[in-house]
Amino acid sequence: MKIGLIGNPNVGKSLIFSHLTGIGVEVSNYPGTTVDILSGVLCINRIPVEIIDLPGIYSLDGESDEERLVRDMILSHTFDVLIVILDAAHLERNLYLFLQVLEHHIPLIAVLNMADEAEKQGIEIDTKTLSEITGVPVLLTSATLGKNIPEIIPLATQQARVGTYQVSYDRHIEAAVRTLMRISGSGSSRVFALLALQGIGNDPLLLEAAKTITGELEEEHRMPVSSLLAGNRHHAAREIAVRVVSKALGKEMRGLDTWLLTPFSGVLIMIGILLSLLISVFFIGSYLEECIVLAFDLWVLAPLANASLDPLVYELAFSFVIAIQAGLGIAFPFVFTFYLLMSVVEDTGYMSRIAFLADRIMHRFGLHGQAIIPMVLGLGCNVPAIMAIRQIGTKRERHIAAFLITMVPCSARTVIIAGIVSVFVGLFAALSIYLIIFTLILLSGLFLSRITPGTQMGMVLEVPPLRVPSPAMVLTRTWIHIREFLIIAMPLLIVSSMVLGLLGFYGVLDVIESATAPVVNGILGLPPFASTALLFGILRKEMAFETLIVLAGTATLTDVMTRVQLYVFALVSTLFIPCISTIAVLYREQGLMTAIQISLYTVFLGCTAGAIVHWISTMVPFF
Repeated sequence: MKIGLIGNPNVGKSLIFSHLTGIGVEVSNYPGTTVDILSGVLCINRIPVEIIDLPGIYSLDGESDEERLVRDMILSHTFDVLIVILDAAHLERNLYLFLQVLEHHIPLIAVLNMADEAEKQGIEIDTKTLSEITGVPVLLTSATLGKNIPEIIPLATQQARVGTYQVSYDRHIEAAVRTLMRISGSGSSRVFALLALQGIGNDPLLLEAAKTITGELEEEHRMPVSSLLAGNRHHAAREIAVRVVSKALGKEMRGLDTWLLTPFSGVLIMIGILLSLLISVFFIGSYLEECIVLAFDLWVLAPLANASLDPLVYELAFSFVIAIQAGLGIAFPFVFTFYLLMSVVEDTGYMSRIAFLADRIMHRFGLHGQAIIPMVLGLGCNVPAIMAIRQIGTKRERHIAAFLITMVPCSARTVIIAGIVSVFVGLFAALSIYLIIFTLILLSGLFLSRITPGTQMGMVLEVPPLRVPSPAMVLTRTWIHIREFLIIAMPLLIVSSMVLGLLGFYGVLDVIESATAPVVNGILGLPPFASTALLFGILRKEMAFETLIVLAGTATLTDVMTRVQLYVFALVSTLFIPCISTIAVLYREQGLMTAIQISLYTVFLGCTAGAIVHWISTMVPFF
């Protein structure tokens, strides 16, 4: 038996899923998408029941990846029962999706979550009347308090029913639906006819007929058919809400939102919270990184260096260990710290407020406000930042975000900037690199927003109430992301490291050094050995700094390189091709072509910026 959880974003659906399934959660991607599907298996009366947590959506006729996925799964009769989660405090807005689900004639129940929040606002819901109107069982719950959660599955497995309520559409729409239901040879259901009027479906005959009818309807009403359908559904939702919802006067309070959502104070608070988050990620991640790297140096790398191994065996063993150290010592601390803290912030309901405040700015980059979160995350580590773009609505916006995030100076790049430029050139020179990078991100965002095909979606955002985070939900979300990183990024990192080690052992790197000399030395003005350091920076960014010192034979880099050369090297290595972990996640999230495009683009940016600085320095010595 398969049961699906469906509902708007921020209605507590994931928390209910966590209560129902515990820790036995599997994460997979729906074929052909990067959208996560969470599933867990229960045993009810010795019968296995699979619970599937569908992505939060606002409608079944949208064009986002999440909306298409949910619609396809429902149309393909994937589920035996659907559990529709609604926000009891905002029932009218949530009823829109509920009414659409009813049209698919699948057995279901309605769960009105956040009953505690509704009570605080003086909202009472007549669940009996709502059940009578819709024809399906209705249950009032509070996931944060655990109220009535154990009753959900028994109700779904034993009493789920096909709804009896039907939205009354405009008479012209109803006539069009009846016509379309007769056109198809086998006869189409009402829901397929409604979707066809919006250009959705796989039946060419039905779609062609619907196109003709739609043209007539839009000429008659002077508005899109989708707007007519939406207006009818909103009207129906309003009528139902009026009958079942009562609200006490004087109980609605905005509380902290008076400060959090006001442009001036809200932006200041947002900046403070994001900076605190970033600083916490940096310091906690850096501490964990230092401990893990030191442990590897003392207990693994040192004994390995003292072991009498065949040179080839040693090279392979070293490459394997250094990859483990790179993944667990660099990326993992930041992945863990960020997702732990972000899960806390997200579970409070504050994430939607950040997206709301940042929406106007991010639109200039072809994105909406939700993209600010992975951009901030990129300052800690690009790997979890790329993984976080799944929350962004469209393929176009995820594509732009992926390009921009890979340019964000992560903590490993900060090591290069601080360890080379700040120490050997000066603090203001180090800050100037950040200025150059963020300027390039700005210009790249404006450019990509103009050339990237696809439409930019507006942000439809339900601002949930602020709440105390659930420890179980925080830990579950953190574990899901950590597990995904360990399973996906780490194996690719290990393989890439060992390949790079073999190239060095057989002298291929020497050949590459000679081949790249015209660019590295001629155009960038760097010593030839800098190319090898840049290549090792692909494995892990700060290794470019470490390798440069090894190749130079001294920690005092100014003995072998000028300040301009050090500045150029830091600038190029910071913008240069992303680290292998980032490339691996890019491949996983965006596909091979996007990973290649981004890699080539960053190589171009890095070399171009370095060449310009080198050229200017030949005319105007500034260091």
